[in-house]
Amino acid sequence: MNILIVCTGNTCRSPMAEGLLRSMLESRNAEGIQVGSAGIAALPGMMASNQAVKVMQEFGVDLESHRTRQVNKKLLQEADLILTMTEGHKNAIQSWEPSVWSKIHTLKEYAGMEEKDISDPYGLDDDAYRKAAREIREALEKIVDKLL
Repeated sequence: MNILIVCTGNTCRSPMAEGLLRSMLESRNAEGIQVGSAGIAALPGMMASNQAVKVMQEFGVDLESHRTRQVNKKLLQEADLILTMTEGHKNAIQSWEPSVWSKIHTLKEYAGMEEKDISDPYGLDDDAYRKAAREIREALEKIVDKLL
């Protein structure tokens, strides 16, 4: 299974979700699940934000080697499951590539949660990043149970 996680710039939320999901899958000895991330407006090759790196270290996840990627048709078509941080990301991707409609969900939607969007910490303080990371982790805990 190939999972693609998408946000805006691929510097904050989607790399945090990618790192957390990989860590959760490794801790459960899950095999055969590939996890990647990209952004709908990413500048390719940039690092994760300093705050995302810092907060993920608190969660035991290393984002130092993360480099941003732009969402493209190939990534979307190769993914078995596409998880977006917001309804807006989901709608944008569905308008660009209608063929993926059946495999795209917001992270919280796929986790069965009422609220659909992960809060955006971009440009805010460390606490905003921690809040987003906790939201992501809560959703991913439900998703990992569905995947395994």
